Amino acid sequence: MISGRLSRQHRCDGNIAQNGKDGNILWYDPIAARHERGTPMDSVNTQLDSLKKIHSNQSEFWMARDLMPVLGYSRWENFQAVINKAKMACESAGIDPANHFLDTTKMVQIGSGAMAERADCFLSRYACYLVAMNGETSKPQIGMAQTYFAVQARRQEVFDELTEAERRIELRDRVKQHNKQLNAAAKKAGVVSKMFGVFHDEGYRGLYGMSLAEIKRKKNIPESETLLDCAGRVELAANDFRITQTEQKLTVENIQSQQAAINAHREVGREVRETIRKIGGRMPENLPPEPHIKKLKASRKKQKKLIE
Repeated sequence: MISGRLSRQHRCDGNIAQNGKDGNILWYDPIAARHERGTPMDSVNTQLDSLKKIHSNQSEFWMARDLMPVLGYSRWENFQAVINKAKMACESAGIDPANHFLDTTKMVQIGSGAMAERADCFLSRYACYLVAMNGETSKPQIGMAQTYFAVQARRQEVFDELTEAERRIELRDRVKQHNKQLNAAAKKAGVVSKMFGVFHDEGYRGLYGMSLAEIKRKKNIPESETLLDCAGRVELAANDFRITQTEQKLTVENIQSQQAAINAHREVGREVRETIRKIGGRMPENLPPEPHIKKLKASRKKQKKLIE
């Protein structure tokens, strides 16, 4: 675990953790990442999506060692040369490479059973785009990766142009989709239907320090309403991080016990809460409720009709 102060989000992508000072990566497992890969010529887009990690400031990052085979490279020395070119391109554009490339080392077991250091690098989305742009164009995977990261950059630009209300709607829809994926992972881990309420409540207890019913009472949200439909962007982002990291933990650790899955959800919620506490953020239970998301969607629909 790499822990520390969260970085402020960069418009292009978001800075990644630097020496434990600017970020907090709550979950990453290189072994699981290798298992997620498809065949070399299998959809590059799918592979890049599966290797993507989410930073605690909600920006995306990739590990260079995972990216290397997807882009058609088999030797680290050759790929490292491409990364160095990408760093120079970043600097030439007037952007500090340290905000997008973070060199690191990790201990790995070699054939003899001994441990040895192996170089790697955290790459922001912008860094990945520069790596793809500086790769060998003779490799078909490079062209596909260039398109992938260009599309991702455009999606971020579109999101940046959204109004506050539109961003909240987009984020709520994303959380809803991620919750479906978490439910699937929980079911696979052994959580039965009648225990899903307990499973989700434990996640809330970890993040909020109280049950879902207590949160609603504190925020004066009717019992019949869904909590996250009345949550603002900051609260939604915290819950999205809880949800995605729990799903990954269940999958990567191959949890096969209902109680272990419930405990994992509570544990991840506590980790996210602790991160908020460390950076001096406002605890989610103290964030005020927002107008119901259905009202925002109805208002936006009405505005579109007036424009048309």
